[in-house]
Amino acid sequence: MNIFLTGGTGFIGSHFLAQALQAGHHVKAIRRAGRGARVPLSREPMWLDGALGADWSGPLDGCDALVHLAAVGVSPQKATWDELFQVNVLDSLRLWRQAADAGVKRFVICGSCMEYGRSGDRYPAIPPDAPLEPVTAYGAAKAASSMAALALAAERKLELLVSRPFSIFGEGQHEGNLWPSLRKAALGGADFPMTPGEQVRDFVPVEAVAKTFLAALDRTDLRAGIPRVENAGTGKPQTLRAFAEHWWRHWNARGNLRIGALPYRDNEVMRFVPQI
Repeated sequence: MNIFLTGGTGFIGSHFLAQALQAGHHVKAIRRAGRGARVPLSREPMWLDGALGADWSGPLDGCDALVHLAAVGVSPQKATWDELFQVNVLDSLRLWRQAADAGVKRFVICGSCMEYGRSGDRYPAIPPDAPLEPVTAYGAAKAASSMAALALAAERKLELLVSRPFSIFGEGQHEGNLWPSLRKAALGGADFPMTPGEQVRDFVPVEAVAKTFLAALDRTDLRAGIPRVENAGTGKPQTLRAFAEHWWRHWNARGNLRIGALPYRDNEVMRFVPQI
């Protein structure tokens, strides 16, 4: 299959790219000049240097599917409201319209669990059709992006899957996130201060999330003009403390988990897990 990929040098995108190339797909991938994937690749894709909001109508010609994983402002990275809505909504929508004009029929788009926001407080397991009540600028931009994608798919009769991953972790993740920070402390022999860890999350390996996007390319249940929204997770929620203790033992850490050394964040959502 001929795939047009955004976010191929990012966390999820690097893993998707590795799996797609290994499976024999032909991939055209947007990147900033000089950037590369965060994990080893069996071969290189056709890299296209440029910004998301550029004119990609030429390279999109002949592509069977668009896999859209690019985004700015993914935690803990910061972006302004203007940047978030420019890239995650306007630039993304411009690309999708170019793809539809070029005849691309299948769209696989990465949403975010942050779109649910306060809605998550009301569900022991958040369903994909839960109301979107984001409480951050990033969540608001991703929610607006999802709504635009759903409307475009209905209008242009596109085959669309919007997948909202929950607590992803793994190789290539930003060092400021929990799993990389935990690993750095464990392998360095340092203590790791953390909250009491009673938050319940669905921690999903990035390889599994990438596999979900890859599998969507061949799904037979995606219908033109009838978009689908799904959550991506394991269906096996656990406390943050249990997650940290598991990996601390896995790495044979010499330091100590200082459980309760840090307070919970303001407005901490104690249970935030998906219905799968």
